[in-house]
Amino acid sequence: MAQGTSAAAALPEESVQIKQLVSFVLGKEEFGVDILMVQEIIRLATITPIPNAPSFIEGVINLRGKIVPIIDLRKRLKIERSSPENAKHTRILVIEIDGNVTGFVVDSVSEVLKIPTNQIEPPPEIIVSSIDSEYIEGVIKLDQKLLVLLDFRKILRVDERNKLRQVHKDLNSQ
Repeated sequence: MAQGTSAAAALPEESVQIKQLVSFVLGKEEFGVDILMVQEIIRLATITPIPNAPSFIEGVINLRGKIVPIIDLRKRLKIERSSPENAKHTRILVIEIDGNVTGFVVDSVSEVLKIPTNQIEPPPEIIVSSIDSEYIEGVIKLDQKLLVLLDFRKILRVDERNKLRQVHKDLNSQ
């Protein structure tokens, strides 16, 4: 009888889809990104500025022989740093967008979460009506806080993605 109960209990679990997220902090807020988008997470490296680069690009790093453009996500999303003493926790999320590897500077990386997809709620209407919010995929309620799920494919506008593609092309032709 116990076997029948465990099999019945397993059925609803199988029908619930789970999404794995990397949670990270910007300022005082917690965000998440689908783990499948993240190639790796590295410590903050020395960023070399690029002359005449678009303003949203901080510069580039050498990641095991590959030149990777770096974007400060705090600046991109207009979020203030919570406190400068936390700089030792700063990380770079290395993400592939449109076939190009790009690094995004975040204040810290928290953990990997497994969230049932039915717990991901659409962003509130006031956020949806904002012009620059198309990169917000959803909101997740966690204990006493909210986690904002970002879609990194939409963080940059089309013209910015084109400029980033050109930077990749220029860097790889050298």
